[in-house]
Amino acid sequence: MTNLRSVQTTFKLTFTDDQYENAKIYVEDMKKHPKRVFWIGKNDKSDEELILSQIAHRILSGFYNNYDPYFARIQIQSMQNQTL
Repeated sequence: MTNLRSVQTTFKLTFTDDQYENAKIYVEDMKKHPKRVFWIGKNDKSDEELILSQIAHRILSGFYNNYDPYFARIQIQSMQNQTL
């Protein structure tokens, strides 16, 4: 494998009430399935942290899988990178 480099990236995202509610429903459903991959490294997180993480995951996955400049401009407000 070639030499891998690391970067720490911070995003500032916006989201709708619907996105929040959908993520909340998803997190509640995941609580019924404690052995799923979803829970790796998340055991000590609050419900609010889990919900916000799910929103970020969906926004960023959607952006990279279905590029829409308008969507990106509204929901991804800023991005800061720092090489590690």
